[in-house]
Order: sequence, then structure tokens, then C-alpha cells
Amino acid sequence: MLKLRTFLKQHIVWVGLLAVVVPLISILYVQYQSLLKLEKTSSVADKVWMRNYLADVGKEVKYFYWTNAEQVLNVPPHVVAGGRLSEWKFPFNKCGEEMEGAGRLFIAAFESGNAETVFYDPASNSVVANPHPAEMRAASLAIAPLKLLSAEPGATVTKQLMVFEHDHEHRMILKPIVDDEARVVGVAGMFLDVRFFREVYLPRAVRNSLPKFFPDGKDENVVVTVHDDRDEVVFANGPVKKEAEAVLYLPFVFTDWHLSVESRNMTPEQWARRNFNFNLSLSILMTLVLVGGVGLALRTVSREMKLSQMKTDFVSNVSHELRTPLSSIRVFGEFMKLGRVREGEKMREYGEHIETESRRLTQLINNILDFSKIESGRKTYKFERVSLEEVVAETLKTCEVRLKQSDFQIVYEGTREPLPPTVLDHEAVAQALVNLLDNAVKYSETSTDKRVVVRTGQEEGFLTVSVRDFGVGIARKEQSKIFEKFYRVGTGLVHDVKGSGLGLALVKHIVESHGGRVRVESDLGRGSTFTICLPIRRLGDAPEDEAAPRPSGFDKDLALAMGVRTDVQQHSHHVPLNLPD
Repeated sequence: MLKLRTFLKQHIVWVGLLAVVVPLISILYVQYQSLLKLEKTSSVADKVWMRNYLADVGKEVKYFYWTNAEQVLNVPPHVVAGGRLSEWKFPFNKCGEEMEGAGRLFIAAFESGNAETVFYDPASNSVVANPHPAEMRAASLAIAPLKLLSAEPGATVTKQLMVFEHDHEHRMILKPIVDDEARVVGVAGMFLDVRFFREVYLPRAVRNSLPKFFPDGKDENVVVTVHDDRDEVVFANGPVKKEAEAVLYLPFVFTDWHLSVESRNMTPEQWARRNFNFNLSLSILMTLVLVGGVGLALRTVSREMKLSQMKTDFVSNVSHELRTPLSSIRVFGEFMKLGRVREGEKMREYGEHIETESRRLTQLINNILDFSKIESGRKTYKFERVSLEEVVAETLKTCEVRLKQSDFQIVYEGTREPLPPTVLDHEAVAQALVNLLDNAVKYSETSTDKRVVVRTGQEEGFLTVSVRDFGVGIARKEQSKIFEKFYRVGTGLVHDVKGSGLGLALVKHIVESHGGRVRVESDLGRGSTFTICLPIRRLGDAPEDEAAPRPSGFDKDLALAMGVRTDVQQHSHHVPLNLPD
């Protein structure tokens, strides 16, 4: 259970992402399947909707002609009884102004097997004296079945409307006239006005039905086409471009004419595919945004947990670092207080130990205080014209005792000619160098080669100070992170070395505040080389508030006092610090 908790704590981001991503992917898959079904059903639904629209147009056409024919052709049987048909001037229920869609009207009376047919003009509500022969032939052909039926004894018919369309130029609607015994005694007929149907009524019926089935401007995407019996386009409310998506033949009159509908821009399949792609893309985008938000939140939580752990480790490490020099100072102080040390040499040695541990304690406290100032933005630097070689020499002298106690040997490699002076903060650069030397000692404790090489030089307008050790080294993947605050290398012997995790962060801040840069070259098991590059600044480039300049050049007397040998070839100066007691 403890291992599981540790694993979850260390991998909280991945665990949290999996806990969110897996359900989201499942939901996205289900939604994908639903969108596929919706795409198919919406395409079918659109086509069914188009068919319903065409059916509505057909019903409107049928209702219009059926209603008019029922009212116009409802002729009572006494009109044709007893040979009195010719006496009627206009025996229909409506006048001509009310007969939309009607051409010629006629009535045929069946008596003793003969037929008397009278034609009427609805425009003048009068009898047509000389009907057109073609109309007469068409009317005779249409009424022939009913005429034969009237001659059959006992034959009865219903007053049902009939449509005659054998002659496409003379289409007509017929209604039998029956007596009280349901025997056919005549027939009333109405020729259809093809021009009125094509140019007036059909466009009106198409346009009237469009808004009911395609509201909110969607009718603009619908093209309705009407084809006649020769399959020629007699009406279209837009350009005809594609194959029809729905086709319907008229159900009552003009039954050899058909209506078709198609999309002006996209077919129902294309609309369905577009909606599918849009909805799926939106779902994926929302899922990614949600995953990103959750990931960002989990990453923030993870960073806070890591930061909390780093601060906890920092407090632990700093407590250890403080305890060690304080314990040494207390022990050596008690020895001297109790008078157990009387020899002058031992007194000097204990004093050196106390001074060294005090410097370590001061350095640690300074690092913490400087880090606090950096975090709060109150860190300032006092720039002055100074010799970098002098700063290095003083710093090496300061660290001499500690290096000696740890059996380390320092090797200084300078240049043949003195380095030019520059403007920098003497104490800050010394602190950065001390931190590098301190790291070099700490990470080389287990090494057999206990040398620390300090090299000064000049390159491309920069003065350089490098510190090289032959210790455990740093993995390449860790080298870009070691300058972060509180960062501790996660694996290897480096992780076992105690420290506050602030030294290199302070080095980087100090160097960059001077306009320079710091770099590291290291391999595991082969040691590390840290190089500080500081720009060469002339007197005119110095800040206005800089202090009085220090003497330039390398202080050879100070170097000799440190035991630095300046006569070594290649300008290497060895400072042996493992001197005998």
C-alpha cells in the first residue's frame, strides 16, 4: 500500500490524466458512433422530408382541380332529360370568373343510344356555336365508354370524377350525370387549361408549399423542377445542376408530369457529412480543451507538490548544513574553553577550523539571504572597476583552509599577460566562485583525483573563470536543470551529496546580472567544468555609482602568500593545500 501511495504521488499527473482521458475517449467513441448513425438517419430524413414536400404539392394540385371540378361539373339530371339540353344557356354552378384552370366546358346527353353534346365558353358563360373539331373528337373519345354504358340495360354508375388524358393536348375531367336509378344519362366535362397550369398555378403551388417544409430561408437551398410528358422542363425555381433527390408524379391530373427536388448547394448526404464533421471536430476540440485544462491543473498541482517537496528537502538540507559547522565550532570552542589544548600549534589549528566552519556558515547564510533578496526583487550589486585575477586570488586564499582539511589540491592556470580590468561586484563574483569551489569539493569527495583546477582567460570580449573537478560528474539530461532553484539531481552519487540547492541558482543570477553567462561541461564519472563568462567593461561603461577603482593586475605577492607557483610552464599555478600539520 505504501508503494502504491508513493507511485501515485510521484506520477499524479499521468494518473490524473488517465483518470480523465480514458472516460473522455470512451464518451468520444460513443459520440462518434452516435454521429455516424445521426449522419445516416439525417440524410434519409432529409430525403423523406423532400418527398413529403412533393407529396404536399401533389395533394394541393389534386385538391384544387378536384374541388373545382366537383363544383363546376355538378349538373343535375333534369338538364339532359327529354332532349332539353339545348335550351340551357349555361347550366353550370359557377360563372367563368370563378373557374380557374378550366378551358372549354361541355355536356353530353345520352338518349335512345344517341349523344347530344353542347360546348360552353366559361369566359362568356355562353354556348359555343362552332367548337373546334379537335375538341369535339377528344370529347367524343372521352365520353364513348359512358355512352356505351348508358345503352346497357340495368347498368349503373357512381358520380365519381374521371380524368381523361389520352390526348395530351386536350386533357379533361369528366363527371357522369345519373338519374334517380343510378343510370348514366349524360356526362359533364371540363377541358384543362394547360397554359394556366404550367405558367400560373404550378409555380404558385410550388412556392406556397416551400416555406412550410423549409422555413427560415432554407427554401433558398431547394430547387424544384417540373417535367412534362416529354421530360422537358416546364418549370424550375433555380438552376438545375444535379440528379434529383426526390421525384413524384402528380396524382390526379397531369399524371404523366413529375416533380423533382434537389439541393442548390449540397445534397442531403453532403449536409449530413458536413454536420458530422463539424460536430465531431467540435467534440474533439472540446475534449482536447478539457484534457488540456485538466492536464494544466494537474501539472500545476504536480509542480506545487514538487515545490513543496523541494522546500521540505531544502529545509532538511539547510538544517543539516547549519548543524555541521555549528557542531564543529561548538566542539572546538569547548576544547579551548576547558583548557584541553595548550600547544600553540593546536590552538592555531583549532582556530583555523573554527574560522573555516564560520566561513561555511556565513556562506550558507549569505546564499539564503541573497536568494530571499532575489525572490523579492531587492537584490542589488555594487559595481566597481576591479581585476578579476585579484578576485580569484582572494577567493582561493579564503577557501585555502577548507580545501586543506579535505585533502584537496588546487591548480591555478592563468594567462601569460595580465587580464584587463573590468567593472563588476567584487563580493558577488567571489561568492559565485566560492559556490563553484564548494560544489567541486562536495562532488569529488569519493574521487581518487582530488584536484580542483581554476583557470582564468579571455575569449571574444569576455573574461572567463572556470572551475574543474574530477568527481562524479553530471548526466547530460540534468545539465540544463541544475541552475534551477532547489533542483537536486535525481539519480546517481550526486543525489547523495547534501546541499541547499541554491548555489548554482545564485551563480547564474550573479553572472547574468553582470551581463555574462555560465556554462557547464560534464560527463558521468569524469568530473565537471563550470565556466563563468563576464563581459569586459571599460571605464566609460561603468555605472555612475561605482566605487573607487581597485588596483589592476594579478597580485603576485598575494599569490605567493597562498603558495601559488607562478613559474610553472603553460602558466599553471599549483597550490598544494595538503600541507603537514
